[in-house]
Amino acid sequence: MPFELPNLDFAALRTLRLVHALGSFSRAAETLGLAQSTVSYTLARLREAFDDPLFVRQGQGIVPTTRCSEIVAQAGELLDRFEELAAPRDFEPAVASLEIGISCNYYERVTILPQIVRVLRCEAPGIRLKVISSTVQGKGQLTRSQSDILLGAVQIQEAGYFRRSLFKEDYVCIMDPQNPLAQVPLDLESFVRAPQVIVNYGDGYRARFLVAMETAGYRPNTAMEVPSPASMDRILLGTDLIATVPRRIAQTFRGEVASVACPVSAEIPIDMFWTARTHSSAPHVWLRSLIATVSGREAESLQDARSSETEDTHAFPDQSF
Repeated sequence: MPFELPNLDFAALRTLRLVHALGSFSRAAETLGLAQSTVSYTLARLREAFDDPLFVRQGQGIVPTTRCSEIVAQAGELLDRFEELAAPRDFEPAVASLEIGISCNYYERVTILPQIVRVLRCEAPGIRLKVISSTVQGKGQLTRSQSDILLGAVQIQEAGYFRRSLFKEDYVCIMDPQNPLAQVPLDLESFVRAPQVIVNYGDGYRARFLVAMETAGYRPNTAMEVPSPASMDRILLGTDLIATVPRRIAQTFRGEVASVACPVSAEIPIDMFWTARTHSSAPHVWLRSLIATVSGREAESLQDARSSETEDTHAFPDQSF
């Protein structure tokens, strides 16, 4: 009997790729906004079509078969190529209606996205943004099509990802305005001794100034750890604590706290990543251009802020963090 091409659709292959990436039917269903029974039914169709179990139970979870991994690898390339071919070449922002996913963290949500949203509401109100936290999972989120754009201090070296450098951020130290350390340029010795609130971002990510300090043999005087710089001003006011945060984060506190240059030189590269799936899509090209334009203004404002300070920074060796 001659082989017949299985009657499959791209949605089923996308579901397979997501289950493979997440290692869970329930998490895939939650990500897709579907009932778990729908995902199970889709996988049953794929098992029949490919004559393979695709996933087998191992302990409390599931693992893909060798055949499943082969299918996902080749189907993933096919899906990305098809979506690139199907992407619209013409785009009118004022009448466009679509959803674009952005993966980023707290920094990008409070410094870049507000300006993007203001432009969208004026020029392209039909574009809906779905923003998800990337933590250190941004690359996987792009691969699984959970997001279309990844913003942040991320390093992706593998082929198949497009990158645009946006700007480089630096650190400042913030504190209560009455703190004696706010009255003069902060030197390295005072910085190391000062009791500090450290932002522990989680998932293995470490702030670059901490990496630079520890590489040079210094450790901060940690008095408190928090998972985010949100509301840091309320924590610092009325105390002798300081915190080291990206410059643009400090600016969001609008003068409630004093800000001085951090004596540890460590830059934060803010980049934008995407894949071939959306590379030629006109709406995505337009939005990426908008993000780059806004970020260019951010770079100028950061440079102006740095130029207005008298900086006394200690440059440690090996700053490629």
